[in-house]
Amino acid sequence: MNRRTRPLLTIAAAVAAALALTSCSSSPATSASGASGSDETITVYNAQHEELTKAWVDAFTAATGIKVAVRNGEDPEMAQQLIQEGKNSPADVFLTENSPAMSAVENAGLLAAPGAEAVKNVPAEYAPSSKKWVGIAARSTVFAYDKSKLSEKDLPASLLDLAKPEWKGRWAASPTGADFQAIVSALVELKGEKVASEWLAAMKTNAQAYKGNSTAMKAVNAGQVDGAVIYHYYWYGDQAGTGENSKNVGLHFFKNQDPGAFVSVSGGGVLAASKHQAAAQKFLAFITGVEGQKILQSGSVSFEYPVGSAVAANEKLPALTDLEAPKVDPGTLNSKQVTHLMTAAGLL
Repeated sequence: MNRRTRPLLTIAAAVAAALALTSCSSSPATSASGASGSDETITVYNAQHEELTKAWVDAFTAATGIKVAVRNGEDPEMAQQLIQEGKNSPADVFLTENSPAMSAVENAGLLAAPGAEAVKNVPAEYAPSSKKWVGIAARSTVFAYDKSKLSEKDLPASLLDLAKPEWKGRWAASPTGADFQAIVSALVELKGEKVASEWLAAMKTNAQAYKGNSTAMKAVNAGQVDGAVIYHYYWYGDQAGTGENSKNVGLHFFKNQDPGAFVSVSGGGVLAASKHQAAAQKFLAFITGVEGQKILQSGSVSFEYPVGSAVAANEKLPALTDLEAPKVDPGTLNSKQVTHLMTAAGLL
């Protein structure tokens, strides 16, 4: 996703005092968490939300005594850094927001087994068929729309409908973000490269580009566009706060196995270069276990969907099983192919 600039947090155990440092996330920074009882430290390359990973790390360290150093960045940049570092990488664990970044690292031959417990915790539909990494969270594609302009009968039945002439200039997206590129990658997987290329060409004509999903949602709320393709949790997060950026916005879930109902899986993997693979596997087992997934359920740091250990979604969200998402092997999504297609369409 096009991530907003966020504070880099020095992560401490739940029983320790937290020391906050501010910086820009454009260059990965390191933060550490410690608890008594263990001299072992694992390093996590984190492309997930910093607040969510901080909560996971605090709980994990409190439970196990294993310290965690966190380097924060974006999906593409962290994946590229791991590929460049190769067998010399200091990383033990990689966490992503969307699966294409994890697939790039997997395809480079840089992942070890995620551990039997983590694999057992996560249903097959939220993990790659290769079983080289596991899902840790999920987010649904939605169409955020201006409730004053559109009624239910006016909403697009399919994501593909947004390519029609009647939608020219009326919808928005954040094409440079990893979130939207994951959605396009699923479209390629589901409908083929030709359909995806034609849809992207129409998008160039029809859509307005914004920097970030939050910005696109704000544009809908302000009446600048009728709707926007985003992930669901931006709306829920804003509603849980002041609601000032979503008060005029409704959410349309495409369902019916439509490409617009795509559910993107966030990934967790263990690096083959790790010198602490047992501890790294324990970390993945923890965040996909009941305690780790209940942090997602709480909604206190994220409105993403839990995918592991049969933990239900936050009660404010529609059930994950009710979204009627299309079946996509998250390990097949290809960011390099999508970047090429979107560049050819003039979107990047």
